[in-house]
Amino acid sequence: MSENYTSQKKPTYPVGKPLMGYLRKYSRELRIPVRYLDLKHYFTTVPLEDNGGDPTLWETVLYSESDMKELNEGLTETYSILKSDGTTHIEHLSVDRIDYCSFGNSHPFRVKIINQLNDNYDYFYVKKVDASRIYGLELEHILSPNKINYLVYKDAIIEEHIAGIPGDQFVDVNLKHKGNNELRLAKEFVKFNERCFIRLLGDMRSYNFVIDITPDFDQVQYRIRAIDFDQQSFEGRKNMYLPQYYKENKTYVELAMKHMSPETIEQYKLEERALMAKRLRLAKSQVKELMEAMMHDELSLPKHIHQLKEDLYKHYDDATFLKCKKMGEIVRVCLDKVHYH
Repeated sequence: MSENYTSQKKPTYPVGKPLMGYLRKYSRELRIPVRYLDLKHYFTTVPLEDNGGDPTLWETVLYSESDMKELNEGLTETYSILKSDGTTHIEHLSVDRIDYCSFGNSHPFRVKIINQLNDNYDYFYVKKVDASRIYGLELEHILSPNKINYLVYKDAIIEEHIAGIPGDQFVDVNLKHKGNNELRLAKEFVKFNERCFIRLLGDMRSYNFVIDITPDFDQVQYRIRAIDFDQQSFEGRKNMYLPQYYKENKTYVELAMKHMSPETIEQYKLEERALMAKRLRLAKSQVKELMEAMMHDELSLPKHIHQLKEDLYKHYDDATFLKCKKMGEIVRVCLDKVHYH
């Protein structure tokens, strides 16, 4: 168990023409009434605490009355477009709160939408546009068991909320509860670890993924879902793409070692690769278009590209990696390793 961390703050990468063409073709780019910069016009912030009274990384932002009125209209319409292509009736929806987080790369705004008829609420996020994050979202949508709902427009990425218990909170609080099935959780972590490595999603420390729990008739099922896609294929070290090497995930690794033999772990890794291969076959033409756009874009630093292709050459014993000049090419070769042709 190492204590690897991301090497440096990742820059924001622009969306190139090939990626924008892909987004338009697959209805990811739609006109919405609110831009990211519109939300930056707040006049003050208030620290946001969790239900236990402890500070969080979020701050509630406050706007002038006129700005808030305009934002309420624009954000409820944006929520309707995200959820139902604008067909949802919005007259009973309103913005209950807007929070801002300066931690991380995307500097997200979190919008709490409330239905005034029944007090039901939901969240969505407005984040700075970044090609890395878009590729991360799209690869998650295609390659994982989870579908991702997001839109891109000008300077903003609009994302729906991914429900679940943060991985670090689950370890601190929920893992102590009776009724947990440690073996199933460990199995899911092994499969999650493999998914991240194959598609090169980095920085999957426990606070960057959530545990989605589904009650079953005799037990519970677990799904680990990534919620941060900023570090898609940016880092140079191979181990940065394996959640097992982050010290924050030590408990999950210990569960796997406690309940599974090396042979069983390898079996679950192969199962996940087979499932990913099936997903790749079903979306073969779409993945090809996405990879063509990704190979066009600059998504990392030359030193990271050089180190990663050397690491993966040694890991897979495949000299194809040494010919790669961009991160998109490395990702494409990694996906080829699951034999979906």
